[in-house]
Amino acid sequence: MANLKDRRDQNVAGDFYVDSSCIDCDTCRWVAPQIYSRVDSQSVVHHQPTTDSERIAALEALLACPTASIGTQDKPTDIRTVQQKFPLQIEGNIFYCGYHSQKSFGAASYFIQRPEGNVLVDSPRFTPPLVKQLEKLGGVKYMYLTHRDDVADHQKFHDRFGAQRILHIDDVSAGTKDVEIQPSGTEPFAIDDDLLVIPQPGHSAGHTVLLYKQKYLFTGDHLAWSARLGQLHAFRNFCWDSWTKQIESMKKLAEYTQGYAFEWVLPGHGRRFSAETEEMRDRMKTCIDWMESVA
Repeated sequence: MANLKDRRDQNVAGDFYVDSSCIDCDTCRWVAPQIYSRVDSQSVVHHQPTTDSERIAALEALLACPTASIGTQDKPTDIRTVQQKFPLQIEGNIFYCGYHSQKSFGAASYFIQRPEGNVLVDSPRFTPPLVKQLEKLGGVKYMYLTHRDDVADHQKFHDRFGAQRILHIDDVSAGTKDVEIQPSGTEPFAIDDDLLVIPQPGHSAGHTVLLYKQKYLFTGDHLAWSARLGQLHAFRNFCWDSWTKQIESMKKLAEYTQGYAFEWVLPGHGRRFSAETEEMRDRMKTCIDWMESVA
């Protein structure tokens, strides 16, 4: 829980605040940019909510924070109402789970509601309010894990829902050795007609991305939007396997903008991005050019 006595001095005066336990994961700043910003490598409240919508956004970020570094001076009596909003709808049957886990340094996770069985993409924090809402939405058939870093509470979700977990064998470790489905190699792997796992080694040896309905691409730590750069990018300073491999993987992924024309990039770290087919192609080319320039 956030501690008022550890409230950062850079917060503006008012009810909401960020304390010194912030790990600079960026979550609150993209969930509610109108409320939170970055000062001296940590988040702060730069604007106190003045409308109902701003307050809801501020509370959504509070619940999403992986380290419980966001607090309020007065007990928020409306917190349960906001809890029931998660997972938050992005578009159609695609949802953002919130409740980030510190075990994955605050990575985002997603939920796909499908008649053939729902999919949980990477692991949020296993917390009763979210679990209850996922149950209402039909539970979890598959738990797709993009890579080794964002597995968090995968075992608890498996135990609760009986979900079949999916993780590339090259990223399996002692904590994930019992994952039910462990694809191998570099060829795409179809979970179902509308779910395609595409190996994208580089960030880690077994990193993969998930393409849903040839439109929504769940990218883990491979590809994201950078607000600072104003473009799609990869994490050069957080490449644990091979930057060269990651560039080659990105080039292969760019080919899918020709055949599959995905329109959404939904990352674990970094920010979401959507664009029409032609723009996405251009953005992918810019990303690759940038990656080669910093190799």
